[in-house]
Amino acid sequence: MTIDTDMQSSNLHILVALSGGVDSSTAALLLKDSGYRVEGAIMVFEGVPQEKIRAAARVAEQLQINFHLVDVQREFRDLIISDFIAEYRRGRTPNPCVLCNKLMKFGLLFKRVSEVGTDRIATGHYAKLDKQKGRYLLKRGCDENEQSYFLYRLDQNQLSRTILPLGQYTKDEVREIARKHKLPTATQKKSQDVCFIRDGEYASFLKKSIPESPGPIFNTEGKAVGQHNGIIHYTIGQRHGIGISHKHPYYVTRIDAAQNAIYIGEKRDAYKKEFIVTDLNFIPFDTLKQSMQISTKVRYFSPASEARIEPIGQDKIKVIFTKPQWAIAPGQSAVFYQKDLVIGGGLIDEVFDYA
Repeated sequence: MTIDTDMQSSNLHILVALSGGVDSSTAALLLKDSGYRVEGAIMVFEGVPQEKIRAAARVAEQLQINFHLVDVQREFRDLIISDFIAEYRRGRTPNPCVLCNKLMKFGLLFKRVSEVGTDRIATGHYAKLDKQKGRYLLKRGCDENEQSYFLYRLDQNQLSRTILPLGQYTKDEVREIARKHKLPTATQKKSQDVCFIRDGEYASFLKKSIPESPGPIFNTEGKAVGQHNGIIHYTIGQRHGIGISHKHPYYVTRIDAAQNAIYIGEKRDAYKKEFIVTDLNFIPFDTLKQSMQISTKVRYFSPASEARIEPIGQDKIKVIFTKPQWAIAPGQSAVFYQKDLVIGGGLIDEVFDYA
């Protein structure tokens, strides 16, 4: 493992945010083997399986590091789950992991455990950090499914105390390291997308808080062509579950929560080119003062595509793709890159029709 010179020159005391998975476990192992004082902690909140907690505890025991159970149930409910529900109520598609990293993992968790004297926080994210001219920079990791997307909201203070040991590794290499050292998480399966919703049952989770209110389904001409069962059952780009026959498959193209309406169209209608982003965070600089050519991801698994970003007001920019992109969904994060460097990002707020 390559350690930057700032870390080599001091006897750092590092908190590793454990999840009970192979990535964070291997991050702890690498740091411990590099000679750092390491402690582990796992956040306990609604939806965290007991087997994950036990797995994290076994890793800490094997590595002979202190282990902390940090109860954040109230804060997680107030900050993450409440926002998730509120966004779906607005007809938007949130990414709770992005908010959780900012507020919980690199925020509350580190604050709680830093009371025992830890200097930095480390996680199992596949991303890299760099420092240039006094500014901390976030970069893509080496793995094909690198995870810088999930960290774009971190500010300079958070980045300055963060360590990302896995940025130079691939997932296969990390699993091999874990197997070689017989970590109990070595064969752990990939974590589910939203940790507090078991088995991906979004609608079952949401309808506990949001009534299933049927409403109209409109086509691209604004003609009512059917009825939906409640907007919580739909996301932009969705094909299955619409229940309306057509010579070509229908896709959800827009959700109007104020009118409790779903709009559908053919596949070409789900491609958009321009949208507004708010709630911004930039990393190499504080604010965008002029337009930039960058590449943009509109969801974690989407490709980074060529675009231009333009400031249009305080904490608001317009993104214009060179080519229309599939299913741009309000509530998701748009993250901006220049090659491997993360420029920043924000929340997709308004998507414009593209003709």
